[in-house]
Amino acid sequence: MFDVQEELKKLPGCPGVYIMHDDKDEIIYVGKAINLHNRVRSYFRKNIGRGPQIDKMVSLISRFEYIVTDSELEALVLENNLIKEHRPKYNTLLKDDKTYPYIKVTVAEDYPRVLFSRQMKKDHSRYFGPYTSAGAVKDTIELINKLYQLRTCNRNLPKDCGNDRACLNYHIKQCLAPCQGLVSKEDYQQQVKKALDFLNGSYQETLKNLEQQMQQASENLDFEEAIRYRDLYNSVKQVALKQKMEGSDGEDKDIIALAADEQDAVVQVFFVRNGKLIGREHFYMTHASGTSKPQILLDFVKQFYAGTPFIPRELILQEEIEDMEIIEKWLTGRKGSRVYLKVPRIGSKEKLVELAAKNAMLVLSQDKERIRREEGRTIGAVKEIAGLLGLTQINRMEAFDISNISGFANVGSMVVYEKGKPKKSDYRKFKIKTVSGPDDYACMKEVLTRRFVHGMEEQKELSQKELENEFGSFTKFPDLLLMDGGKGQVNIALQVLKELELDIPVCGMVKDDNHNTRGLYYNNKEIQIDRSGEGFKLITRIQDEAHRFAIEYHRSLRSKAQVKSVLDEIPGVGPSRRKALMRRFKSIEEVKNADVETLSGLDEIPESVAKGIYQFFHAQQEQKSTGNDATGQGTDY
Repeated sequence: MFDVQEELKKLPGCPGVYIMHDDKDEIIYVGKAINLHNRVRSYFRKNIGRGPQIDKMVSLISRFEYIVTDSELEALVLENNLIKEHRPKYNTLLKDDKTYPYIKVTVAEDYPRVLFSRQMKKDHSRYFGPYTSAGAVKDTIELINKLYQLRTCNRNLPKDCGNDRACLNYHIKQCLAPCQGLVSKEDYQQQVKKALDFLNGSYQETLKNLEQQMQQASENLDFEEAIRYRDLYNSVKQVALKQKMEGSDGEDKDIIALAADEQDAVVQVFFVRNGKLIGREHFYMTHASGTSKPQILLDFVKQFYAGTPFIPRELILQEEIEDMEIIEKWLTGRKGSRVYLKVPRIGSKEKLVELAAKNAMLVLSQDKERIRREEGRTIGAVKEIAGLLGLTQINRMEAFDISNISGFANVGSMVVYEKGKPKKSDYRKFKIKTVSGPDDYACMKEVLTRRFVHGMEEQKELSQKELENEFGSFTKFPDLLLMDGGKGQVNIALQVLKELELDIPVCGMVKDDNHNTRGLYYNNKEIQIDRSGEGFKLITRIQDEAHRFAIEYHRSLRSKAQVKSVLDEIPGVGPSRRKALMRRFKSIEEVKNADVETLSGLDEIPESVAKGIYQFFHAQQEQKSTGNDATGQGTDY
């Protein structure tokens, strides 16, 4: 038995990390301390104004443990790692887990390349970034390769020089072909230097050279080349115009500010590189009610810069945070050179912080409005449906539909909505096994029986903890069953549930003569529903989704059966080759349109069989065009 008061007496007066557990032994909070004895004991003192959320957290503590470290810096690193691993409920958590793109120049190679990278490694390459747009990074790399004709291949040069012929990039004037020895190492390195200058923001020389080349090509009446230089000139100018905000110091810095309400916070970061604002990004934080802005800012800095590969020379903060010196020391150690944390009071940096704060507030307010509207469409709509049916609460809804054409390829669909949103990971398709012919009621009975019997069997195999974690798509039963039809479909569902001794409300989605939803059928009566309300719109979306999912599955089965039946007629095509063709080609039309070379490109299809497939389809086409088809109607595909 864990005695809190006794354990508090044993706490050492040294740096470390403390870990709070609840009665289920789950970690609910992780913190660091200069003095574990003083810090942990402070949680269990009464009337010290900690706030309701911290009081609630303390009331849940069943036991605590601690890890002693040699310094506060070690405690900071350990705290970050434990928070990232366990994501405790009462810690302020960074929601976003992004990796940002960099431009990597492999300057250590004899013939360097300009590459896209998500990681910044100590590999003697030069990195530019991070950038906020992967698309913009790829466009910039493409432009650089066009401008300076650098290689994009991964050949080991000069070792592999001359082993293969030059690639297409050389022929379209986007590579100098060092692989063929067509450019000296010195000349190639000169082009690399120009690319590095470009990435450092030096555009004027490039623009000047492109303009001269464009004029020269025009004077030589080489208008195609003049157009190429003109397009490159415009592309460079577009990149140059994006760099509107410049600093005089040319330093790398991140400007960090936030806006917060009772539960959420948005942190806005402006990325300044070489004195230029290259982009901005916002990050969502969840926090306990009453958490101060400096504390949220501190948690963001620790969590974000523990994971990002690039750390700028300066972090410009909105407010002073706790442990600024130790954070500086930690970031300096990670970067390998001095890092400064600053809180500007006047001047251009203060204006940038104010601008970042305004952006954070705008994102937060807009997000709240978007969430409010989204909740109206989802949770609000579910509450409206629950009110119409007289149910206390609905979380999970499952809808079923049957699809066939005159009884061919009977299939069923199950779509799942939780809190008014589709949960596509729990969607399921059923190929009807026991019913032949167009009997929708019998098909629906089979689908529902299989769904719930499967779920009951899974439940028996799982522990209570696994069930609480919603393990398995069938183990969690719906709060409401929605049938794509009226009284008949509802009665089938009620019959299945009665046989399985399950108590789940069943509601029919009734349609009018034009196949539009007009109301709900529940407890042997039709309930009218406001067509302008969110509940009606949600029911319609669910009904359409169940119908779409069933039809798509039925269509895919028809397509496969169609391909299978036609391919079976071709000499030399057995089950394995038929499967290979079905994997490679999505429809019979694609097989018909493929040439011999494409067909024989499959490992399972030799050239002789590929010729046979090609001739089979093209002979049929000739029969059609001359009217000699034996059936008089052509082949049914």
